Amino acid sequence: MLTRHLGAEGLTTLAGYQRVGGYQALRKALVMGPEAIIAEVKASGLRGRGGAGFPTATKWSFLPKGVFPRYLCVNADESEPGCFKDRFLMEEFPHQLLEGVLISAYALQVSHAFIYIRGEYRAQRELLEKAVAEVYAAGLAGQGILGRDWNCELIVHGGAGAYICGEETALLDSLEGLRGQPRLKPPFPAIKGLYGQPTVVNNVETLSNLPYIVSEGGAKYAEIGTESSPGSRLFCVSGHVERPGNYEVAMGKTTIRELLGMAGGVWRGRSLKAMQPGGGSMQILGPQHLDLPLDFKAVTDAGSALGAGALVIMDETTCLVNVSMRLVAFYQHESCGKCVPCREGTYFESELMHRLEAGLASAAELATLADICATMDGRCFCPLGDTATWFVMSAYKMFPQEFASHCGAGRCPVRAELEAVA
Repeated sequence: MLTRHLGAEGLTTLAGYQRVGGYQALRKALVMGPEAIIAEVKASGLRGRGGAGFPTATKWSFLPKGVFPRYLCVNADESEPGCFKDRFLMEEFPHQLLEGVLISAYALQVSHAFIYIRGEYRAQRELLEKAVAEVYAAGLAGQGILGRDWNCELIVHGGAGAYICGEETALLDSLEGLRGQPRLKPPFPAIKGLYGQPTVVNNVETLSNLPYIVSEGGAKYAEIGTESSPGSRLFCVSGHVERPGNYEVAMGKTTIRELLGMAGGVWRGRSLKAMQPGGGSMQILGPQHLDLPLDFKAVTDAGSALGAGALVIMDETTCLVNVSMRLVAFYQHESCGKCVPCREGTYFESELMHRLEAGLASAAELATLADICATMDGRCFCPLGDTATWFVMSAYKMFPQEFASHCGAGRCPVRAELEAVA
């Protein structure tokens, strides 16, 4: 659904997008009216593609009735390790995103929509800005859209390279010109968001589904997946695979094994050791989980989550202590420092993991890892502190001997063994 026009000529331009039926869904939406659009989104069962998987129509319903102005913010601050699907959608289908934004803005009766894009995505930002200029020139945005009594301003705003701004309230603070730090919730953005007004924050992929849902109907969209995981989804597959890239598959009807097969399988004829089904934040899964369907509930029941939809594959040569160390160092660097459990916890966690990876930590030091993580998980302003513990603790539980073998070894024993074989 998202990639059905991939390869069409000039798709990044307004003319090229209109040749494949672009903005016809917006025209249809303006005839349908806001309530009918929301009903179709509800019928589709569309769930957020940014990580939490919250039902989109339910999120929209939290907006208080009769309170204006209200805002729509598009979270394009894609910074999750292993995730690159939103970048792909903005590069290949910028107008599909803009059409989805305009449909959502009309449904929510919003007159200002902001696309907050990751600071490092400079080329993608320029592409979006060109697309926005085209829709303004064509009367598809701005004042009196398509001759109707509805106005909507589209603003593309670049971030400054902070992972924390992917958290919706930190994004709103950054958009207001403040330091990007998460807010205490409640109140939630739907009640008090941007500039203190009701605000909906949706992910790029989430809104890119709207043109299909409006044009084909929510019921048809829902048929493609399963009851608990409707529709299709883009999955980023990376790591030790033959063909890393983005793959659109039917939710719930495709297994991890099938998705891995689309990417050519584990590279160089090696075997699978571990994987993350939802990006750097998610807990580890093993080869025994290959036949899990790509379904929100199934993956959660297995002890992980689909998260941002990024499947990271690790072969048998991978040192899980090394991977844990790198991820923990990333979260320590990206912590905004607002709350003590995250600011101090990620520091101590990172220090410990660096000593362990180097073979310098003792068994007594390793025993403190669980306490450090327990002090962080569920006790931070936002999920960053929680997710900084999820992978490392799941890896520790699945590969306890690998972690223990590093204690006092003087170097990484996994790397030493590989070098000895070579």
